[in-house]
Amino acid sequence: MKQRLFQAVSAVAVAAFAAGSAAHAQTADGEPRPAARTDSDVIVVTARRREESLQDVPLSVSAFGERQLENLQAADITALQNAVPNLTIHTGDAENAVIYIRGVGQVDSLAFAEPGVGVYLDDVYLARTQGAILDVFDVERVEVLRGPQGTLYGRNTIGGAVRFISTRPGSNPGAQLELGAGNHGHVFGRARISGELAEDRLAGKAALFYASSDGYASNAVDGTHDGDVNRLAGRAGLLFTPHDDFELELTLEGTSDTPDASRTPARATAVAGIDPATGDVRIFEPSPDPFDIRASYNDLDDLSSWGLTARAQWRVSDALTLTSITAHRSLSYDSNLDLDGTELEIFEIFVREDAEQFSQEFRAEYDAGGPLQLTGGLYYFDDQDDTFNGLAGDDIALPLGGGVYLPYPLQTASTNDQDTQAWAAYFDASYAVSDRVRLSGGLRYTYEDKSFARLQEAYAPGTPNPPPFRTGAGVTVTDIDTSESFEALTPRIGLDYRLNDDVMLYGLASRGFKSGGFDGRSNTPFDAEPYDPEFVWSYEAGIKSTLLDGDLVLNAALFRNDYTDLQLSSFTANPDTGAFEAQFTNAGEAVIQGLEVEAMWRPADGLTLTGHLGYMDAFYEEYIGPGGVDIAGERELVNTPEWSGGAAATYEWPVGDSLYATVHADASWRSKTYTTVSSAENLAQDGYALVNAFAAIGAADDRWEIRAGVRNVFDEHHINQAFDLMEFPGYQLAYYGAPRTFDIRLVLRTR
Repeated sequence: MKQRLFQAVSAVAVAAFAAGSAAHAQTADGEPRPAARTDSDVIVVTARRREESLQDVPLSVSAFGERQLENLQAADITALQNAVPNLTIHTGDAENAVIYIRGVGQVDSLAFAEPGVGVYLDDVYLARTQGAILDVFDVERVEVLRGPQGTLYGRNTIGGAVRFISTRPGSNPGAQLELGAGNHGHVFGRARISGELAEDRLAGKAALFYASSDGYASNAVDGTHDGDVNRLAGRAGLLFTPHDDFELELTLEGTSDTPDASRTPARATAVAGIDPATGDVRIFEPSPDPFDIRASYNDLDDLSSWGLTARAQWRVSDALTLTSITAHRSLSYDSNLDLDGTELEIFEIFVREDAEQFSQEFRAEYDAGGPLQLTGGLYYFDDQDDTFNGLAGDDIALPLGGGVYLPYPLQTASTNDQDTQAWAAYFDASYAVSDRVRLSGGLRYTYEDKSFARLQEAYAPGTPNPPPFRTGAGVTVTDIDTSESFEALTPRIGLDYRLNDDVMLYGLASRGFKSGGFDGRSNTPFDAEPYDPEFVWSYEAGIKSTLLDGDLVLNAALFRNDYTDLQLSSFTANPDTGAFEAQFTNAGEAVIQGLEVEAMWRPADGLTLTGHLGYMDAFYEEYIGPGGVDIAGERELVNTPEWSGGAAATYEWPVGDSLYATVHADASWRSKTYTTVSSAENLAQDGYALVNAFAAIGAADDRWEIRAGVRNVFDEHHINQAFDLMEFPGYQLAYYGAPRTFDIRLVLRTR
C-alpha cells in the first residue's frame, strides 16, 4: 500500500514537472539566478493584516520563508522549535500538537481542552490539536507570533499563534518535485505545480505530499515497529480575478495518516499488573532503551482531515479593502493507545473522535497612505466535537506498599459531545504621531456559548474493548448535560519609536483570554461545574535593528506575563475511594517573565549566521491543589526551560559556472524542562542539545539539487512528553523525541 501511494505521488509529480519543463529559473526581474544563492531578500509578513517587512512590525514575530524552512530540514512545523526563542512544539501522545510559547500552551490531547497557542492555516483557525502539526509543503512562509492575539485575528488565542501561509495559485509559476529516502524505512515525496489558467483572470495550483516510515521503536511483544508513518496530504487552489479590484480564492486541502501502529511510551518506572493467566503479579522494570517498547494495544492510529476555504477580497477604493474568509473543516481520529507499556491490559485507551468546524470572518482594512491605519472585523465560529473514548484496565495492580498489590480491574467508556459557538468583534488602529512615533491600540469583545454532554458507563472485568456501549452491559456512572457562556473584553495598546531608519524601539501591553469550559474526564454523576476562563496581562518592550548596511539584523525583547486561573490537566486518585481521577482545573496565578534575542549576520558573500536566545523566569504565585491546599512552592510550570537557544551557519558558494554547493549546520539547546503538571522529577528532561547538518550540490539556475542531511547527529535521547500515573495506577511513562535520522533527496524545479 505504501509503495503504491508513493508511486502515485511520484507519477503525478513527474507529470507536473514535465508540464513546466520549458521554463527557466529566473528572479522576479527575469535575470538568471546567481551561482551563490544566499537568500538576502527581506521577509514580508502579514502579522498585522498588511504586508510589512519583518523589521517594521513592533511586536515579537519570527518568520521563515521556503528557503529557511529547507535549511531547517523541516518535514513539519515542529522544526521551528530549533529556531525560535522560548518555543516548544512537538507531537503529543494522541497525534495532538503540543505548542508552548513563553511557557503558555496546553498539553492535554482531548477536545474539551482548547490550545493556548493557535495554529492558523491560511488564516483559518484549527480548532483541534489533532492534525495541527502541519506538513511543510506548498509553503510561502510560516510566522510565529508571541503573546496574546485578538485584535487582529478572527479567533482569540492567549499565548500566541503559528501561521502557516501556503503559496497563492499562480505564484512561483512552474513545477517542483522532491523525492527522498532515509533510515528507519523513511521515504517521502513533495510535488507542486502552479500557473495561470486564463491570462490575468484565473490561476491554479496543486500540491501533494507523501511520507512513510517504519517508526523509531521496536515492539518486543510481536516484533513489529511502533509509531510508524503513512501520510498522504494534498492541497489544490484556484484564484479567480474577474476584475482588477476583486478576487476570489478557493482552497481544498486534506490529509490522511493511516499507520499500522500508534506510538507507545517507554516505562520510566516499574509497571505492575495482574497476569490473567496465573493471577500473579508481574513486574515490568523501567525500559532500558526508550525505543525498545512492549505494547499489545497499539494497532490503530488513523487521522484524517479536510478543509474548504473561500477567501474573497474587494478593493473598494485606494484606501479601503474588504475581506471575507469562509471555511469548513472536518476531522476524524481513531486510535488505540497502550499507556502501560506492557502486554497486559493495565491502562489501555481507545479514542473515536469526529469533529467539524465552520468559521466566517468579515474584515475591513483602511490605509489611505496617511498617518492612520485601521483594521476591524466580525467573526463567527462553530465547533462540534463528538468523542467516544474509554479505559480498559482489567489487569491493574495497585501498589499498597511493602510489595503488596491490590487487584483493581477498571473499564469505562463514555461519549463526550461538545458544541462551541463564538462571536467576536475586534478592531486595531495605528496612528503616526510624527515621522518617528506611532501609537497603536485595539479592542476585542468575545462571547462564547458552550454546551457539553457526557455519558459514562463502567463495565465488569472481561468486557471487550471497546465495550458494547448503551446496550445494558454497563452501569451508568456519569450523566451530564449542561451549558455555560463566557465573555471577555481584551484591549491592546502599543507605542513604537524610530531612532533612525535602522533602529526601532517599541512597547506594548495586551490582555489575553482563553474561554472556560467543562472537564471532559469528569466523574461527577449528574452535574458538572465549568472551569473558569484563563486571563493574562502581557507586557513587552523590544528593539529591532538592521545594521551594517543590512548585513546584521539584531532584535531583542523583554516580556512579562501575569496569568490568572491557569487551566491545567493532571492525573490523581480519589482520596476517599482510591479510584482514578483525571482533573482539569484552574490552578491559580502564575508569572512568566524573560528575555528573547534573535540575530542574523552575513559576514561574507554566501555565508549566513543566525542565532537565538531565550530566558524564562516562570513560577506559580498560587496553585490550589487537592483539598484546597496551595502547593505553588511544590510545582514548576510545564515546558518552561529557564534557558533555550540555538545557532546556525549556512555557506553557499559557486562551483564552476553552473553549479553551487551548500553546507549547513545548526544546534539548539534548552535547560531542564518539566514535562508534567505534577513536576515529576523522574519525567523532567535535563538540559540537552541537538545538532543537525546537511550538504548539497545543485544547479546555479536552481533547476535541480541533491542533498544529504542528518538530524540529531549525536543521537541524543530526550523526553518531550510524559504521563505521571504514579498516584493511580502507580507508574510513570515517557515519550521520547526522534533519534538520529538521515536521508538523501533529489529536488527538481522549473520556473
